[in-house]
Amino acid sequence: MEQPAHGHDAVERFYSRWAGLYDLLASGAPGIARVRKRAVDALSLAPGETAVEMGAGTGANLPHLRRAVGPGGRVVGIDLAAGVLARSRSRVGRAGWENVGLVRGNATRPPVRQANAVLATFVVGMFDDPGGAVDHWCDLLAPGGRITLLHAGRSDHPLAAPANLAFRGFVRLGAPGNRLSTDSPALDLERSVEAAAERLQARCVEFRRESLAGGYLTLDSGRVPE
Repeated sequence: MEQPAHGHDAVERFYSRWAGLYDLLASGAPGIARVRKRAVDALSLAPGETAVEMGAGTGANLPHLRRAVGPGGRVVGIDLAAGVLARSRSRVGRAGWENVGLVRGNATRPPVRQANAVLATFVVGMFDDPGGAVDHWCDLLAPGGRITLLHAGRSDHPLAAPANLAFRGFVRLGAPGNRLSTDSPALDLERSVEAAAERLQARCVEFRRESLAGGYLTLDSGRVPE
């Protein structure tokens, strides 16, 4: 998980401290594995390609990415927090994946030269400049490369009001430095998500938006021109 909006040191401490709980939610929430697979499927990866995950967290997406590129492909996960990366490395080590690499770094300016695909799940809404991050990701893609962004947000379903209130509380608790703020982290999150989507749509062809999980999740994807 990456969150430069609150300072690199604060982000690293927050997600390293709560790495165990974050891993439990990222991997064990009901239906989340199916959603993560859907996000990877949207990349249309082929065996032998290279996929980069921005804000890889504890590695919940790595099995799906690795399966998609096959043993001859390459997966690179980037994250700022050492604590969550340690769990990712443990996951990779247990599985024996020699073609999966993990890098501690800033996902808004990733230390990657080129890739066939970029995946970012539950992360772009946390950047100071989400549109700028999407620009960097599109720049590193090979011609015709694909990018997929998965976000959480409030649902506009008529019966969703109680759950939306719970979601606002969850976002506040999960935002380093914002728990005592009078600002709304949920609104900030939604504005950032839309800024990222607008930039993705401007940079890509075949832009597509899907609503998942009753409107609480949004999947944006596209392909850069060849």
